[in-house]
Amino acid sequence: MLKYGSPDTTELKFKRFIAEVEPRDEQWIDIVLRFELEEENAIPLDVTDLTALVICTRGGEIFQMVPQDEGCDCEYQFTPGEKEQIRDYVERERLAAEAAKM
Repeated sequence: MLKYGSPDTTELKFKRFIAEVEPRDEQWIDIVLRFELEEENAIPLDVTDLTALVICTRGGEIFQMVPQDEGCDCEYQFTPGEKEQIRDYVERERLAAEAAKM
């Protein structure tokens, strides 16, 4: 995780994802991901409830990945490696494509 204004970074390794998928409108699908981390990883101490809001098009393309704390945008962003793990999961599970059928 990258904290705005800080040179320090942490690379989280996700062990398992729990997804909540909800079509927002005719254009967007929201996917909220909760994580189970690998044993050696820990979320930053100033984050209480880390989730990711993944915004996708109805065609299944990921538009944006936003880290959230307690359901609100927070002062962190995901590293390229964390984004890759999230992208792999969303694409492998075809979450946006399945939600588009709702």
